[in-house]
Amino acid sequence: MSTPALSELAAQLAGADRDPAQPWPQIHDRFRAWAGQPGLRRRLRSHLQDLPADAVAAVTSRSRETTTHFAWCLRDRIDEPFSFWLHEYKPQYDWRQGYADSVHNHRYHFCSTLLRGEYLHELHDVTLDPVSELITSIDLLDRTTYATGDATYLLATDFHRIPRSSDGTMTFVLKSRQVSPWSLSFDPATRTGHRHVPVESRLAELANGM
Repeated sequence: MSTPALSELAAQLAGADRDPAQPWPQIHDRFRAWAGQPGLRRRLRSHLQDLPADAVAAVTSRSRETTTHFAWCLRDRIDEPFSFWLHEYKPQYDWRQGYADSVHNHRYHFCSTLLRGEYLHELHDVTLDPVSELITSIDLLDRTTYATGDATYLLATDFHRIPRSSDGTMTFVLKSRQVSPWSLSFDPATRTGHRHVPVESRLAELANGM
């Protein structure tokens, strides 16, 4: 089950990532125009309240908790080029180091709009070790506070950080399919870099290593 709004957005974006005439900024333009329509938060809230039991199970099985927020997957269909998510940020006192507050990139491109609250967003340039390919140093490029109604996008090659958010912050996120096999992060406090490989891609390695 999906809201008419999500079905509408999926229809508007169908095939967009496969069309060379539709680079990601233009996909974001479509997303921003759609997300800027009045009542998005209300429609998403009604959708969640009206979910039948089997749809609730589907949403929860695809969703996950991170150290800084809950990522709720509202729609993810194998025949569609994008998935749709709600990110519910935890109160700042409940954050643990290692996710949104690290300097990191993603395995996918994404667009995001703030449904409620605000957060401080940073863009960074990074230096990679030529052997380990891990981040060894960072340089701040931009620091912006995004508030309710703002929309932005990032490519998988962009490195960013959210060092803080207001309590109750929530975003609606459109994600592309995976474009990189892993992502990288760098902890500014310990100056340690990490590579993050999704668990689902490691099953063959698990079986071979047993």
